[in-house]
Amino acid sequence: MSSLRILIATDAFPPVCGGSGWSTYELASGLRARGHTLTIVQPKTARDDEESAEYDGFRVMPFRAPAPDVPYVRNVVKNEWLYRRLGSFLRDIIVRVQIDLVHAQHVLTGPASVRAARSAGVPVVCTVRDYWPVCYWSDLIHDPSASSLCPACSTGMMARCIRPRAGALWPLALPMIPYMRGNLGRKRQALVGADAVIAVSSTLAADLRRRAPELARTRVEVIPNPVDVRSIRAVSAGGTPDVAAPYAVYVGKLAANKGAGFLVSAIRKAGLKWPVVVVGEGPERAMIERQAADSGLDVRFTGWLPRDRTLVWLAGASLLIFPSYGPESLSRTLLEAGALGIAIAAMDTGGTRDIITHDETGLLSATPDELAHHIRRLVADPGLRERLGGNARRRVEDRFDAPAVVARIETLYRDLLRERPVASAAVDYAARR
Repeated sequence: MSSLRILIATDAFPPVCGGSGWSTYELASGLRARGHTLTIVQPKTARDDEESAEYDGFRVMPFRAPAPDVPYVRNVVKNEWLYRRLGSFLRDIIVRVQIDLVHAQHVLTGPASVRAARSAGVPVVCTVRDYWPVCYWSDLIHDPSASSLCPACSTGMMARCIRPRAGALWPLALPMIPYMRGNLGRKRQALVGADAVIAVSSTLAADLRRRAPELARTRVEVIPNPVDVRSIRAVSAGGTPDVAAPYAVYVGKLAANKGAGFLVSAIRKAGLKWPVVVVGEGPERAMIERQAADSGLDVRFTGWLPRDRTLVWLAGASLLIFPSYGPESLSRTLLEAGALGIAIAAMDTGGTRDIITHDETGLLSATPDELAHHIRRLVADPGLRERLGGNARRRVEDRFDAPAVVARIETLYRDLLRERPVASAAVDYAARR
């Protein structure tokens, strides 16, 4: 098959990034291995962002778009203003490099990529990894203390979700609701213009269709985030944890949507005597550290760690605790733990069921109390941990390993190129400039 010239526009990329950036890297690496030529662009919205970056032979082209640290003004600069400027930048690259197809990876780059690709006459794919098209905050949480997720992004629900986020000043934020609703509408309309949308889990795809009726005629494909199983295992073997086994681990942002506030309560109710290593950083860290100190439990905080050190901690653990409260689209932490054969106790949220089948590849919990029960069950039964971890290992190998996932994405690219010839459109556009 002929190689393609692919433009990847991404919000994040290694070495310093979260799960979205690493998933983008796995895609780029897999496409390169299949002979394709890649151009990677990343907007830089922080003033101290490096001008350019290189990782594993990929040169990431920066697009400078610093946003002021002023509430809502920052949002406009990182959204509507960015979409126009980045769109023009990407369009010029498409024509100059003779790009065959554009693949956008997240919220900052999605709308701009559709604008650019449509203008230049090439197909465009958008991967959606969380709820940014249907929730202004991207997590469907209207109140961290509530037991239910936001039913719809109406004016009334937006007023409710502003209050816990803005604190005492929440009345001053209410006039921004028309902008917030318009912002969501513009994001959804951009997705309508994509030739295909990739939702990384079946639950996310269903939620997009239900909450964004504009996408009814848009091609939505369920293709998971790719993980390089061989690389994960090799990297994780490159070090030794600073805590002797057995220990449990939490890996992720210390924030409300990740259920970090439930962690100490769950391990206390489980009666867990093992050390618990918390790998991550976030706004709830101080609160969780206080909870841990008050409980007398052995909870150790590493802060944010590079990926290689995180994988070392994960590989050495006897148990991963995953208390996520928000609707996970498809957790990279769960995929990496599965690839390493680690037993998992997880909340049953969002796309987690695409990875975990209860009592087969992990234990799923409906409530924090049930999570505590499952932690206790796994600690008491080494055979259960071994069985679930082994099954999870095979599940990730079979369904999520990068070569197979990237092949599915390449097939989608070629389908779109067959459906919509692009060469003449790009030439015509170049001639008009």
